[in-house]
Amino acid sequence: MIAQPHDRRRFLALAGGGTLALALAGASTSAVWATPRFREDPFSLGVASGEPDPHGVVLWTRLAPDPVAADGAGGMPGKAVSVAWQVAEDPRFRHVVRAGAEQATPELGHSVHVEVGGLRPDREYWYRFRVGSELSPVGRTRTAPRQDARLTSLSLAAVSCQNYPDGHFTAYQHLAQEDLDVVLHLGDYIYEGAAQGRLGRGHLPAAETFSLADYRVRYGQYKSDPHLRAAHAAAPWLVVLDDHEVENNWANEISQADSEPDQDPAVFLQRRAAAFQAYYENMPLRLTSRPHGPDMRLYRHVPFGGLAQISMVDTRQYRDDQACGDGRRIDCVERLELERTMLGQEQEQWLLRGMQRSAATWQIMGNQVFMMQADHEAGPVQAFGMDTWDGYYAARRRLLSGVRDRGVENFVVLTGDAHRSVAADLKVDFDDTTSPAVGTEFLGTSVSSGADGRDMDDLGRTWLAENPHMRFHNAQRGYMRITATPRELRTDYRVVPYVTTPGAPVHTRASVFVEAGRPGIAHVTA
Repeated sequence: MIAQPHDRRRFLALAGGGTLALALAGASTSAVWATPRFREDPFSLGVASGEPDPHGVVLWTRLAPDPVAADGAGGMPGKAVSVAWQVAEDPRFRHVVRAGAEQATPELGHSVHVEVGGLRPDREYWYRFRVGSELSPVGRTRTAPRQDARLTSLSLAAVSCQNYPDGHFTAYQHLAQEDLDVVLHLGDYIYEGAAQGRLGRGHLPAAETFSLADYRVRYGQYKSDPHLRAAHAAAPWLVVLDDHEVENNWANEISQADSEPDQDPAVFLQRRAAAFQAYYENMPLRLTSRPHGPDMRLYRHVPFGGLAQISMVDTRQYRDDQACGDGRRIDCVERLELERTMLGQEQEQWLLRGMQRSAATWQIMGNQVFMMQADHEAGPVQAFGMDTWDGYYAARRRLLSGVRDRGVENFVVLTGDAHRSVAADLKVDFDDTTSPAVGTEFLGTSVSSGADGRDMDDLGRTWLAENPHMRFHNAQRGYMRITATPRELRTDYRVVPYVTTPGAPVHTRASVFVEAGRPGIAHVTA
């Protein structure tokens, strides 16, 4: 279901003339703060980079001396501020190769998005910012290789689901020590709810987020975590949102079915626009991803030489509503309807076309909700979750048939959301055990959502018993480390034994291998 023009006009009429409308239009009416002075560190949220290409990256920071100030302003006055930036070939900035200044405006939460060009392909760089007499922390980044470059390897990590009250971000402490070319964040960077938990890490604001100020405060709280800041400063990121950056299980213009006051689609579009703006303000995204009201372009192809193309998709903005009222369902006929879509027709064709045209060895899809079939019920009865691709049966079959029919080789899907890890073969027909694999999915666990977890649980045992295409399962916290070479792709499931107290060690629970030219999992070492 694509939002119609009258819905957009209705949103703009509701938003009319305020700070949100000005920010989304790119306008600023603020005076300039010529000589800024700060009592607290304006770079409390750290620095980040993202969207690498062969000649540049996006550099990000957001000025916030008081990141959880209730008004969402981060302790900044309502004035624009000039922020200087530098990029160097060494961490001590003896050889600065690019420099400039950008305006941080109150309309965009005093965030800065610098699209640096003129850099060399496949090179490490270091960057920093300055405002007044204050210097930011130093970040490390890396440009992508030339599109025709023959790489021997690519190293990336994939993360998702970092619920602040559920646990410490220990996974990021370890991820920041990895030598990575890029990090993929696959959604649920924040959680919108009012949960307070038992760890002394309760949500701010304490109520559920609805307004732009609410979302800004929530990002300010999450990004105050030192391990998250360290992971951002260690490597460039590619990000995409899922549901909790807005509201649990939202679908296109449709809010979650509950008793909250955002059930009117027009009111939900206001909330979505506020959430999208806050997301953009806090992520190292290009101008092409800047939201326009409740719309935000997040799907894109990012090539890494001739070795891999990463296609980040958006499974929220263009999908149909969840079938059969959402939840877990048995015998839900609605989920089988042929016209149902997860990506929307335009994005679906863009994805298949882009993978078919790519000459890269590996086609990696950054995805939010798992694609594999997951029967949740022991025995002959089948039960499926309606928010995942299981609730969009025809859309999944179209996509996987398209991968097969277009001759797309080495299709690998990286997914978050489920708070557990699974490695599985992807098939056009999951109910036919003789149906050949057309790709592989690596579902990665959460950073902290779900608290400590355990190696195996009842659902994991059911999944492995009822879904023969699943080859590995674990329900602890952590992240995926993926290494691609021209011959194989290896996913290491890096897990920590606990997150409800800090300082947990990390270890590799399993390594799962896919061989180039042979769809599906080759072998698992655990």
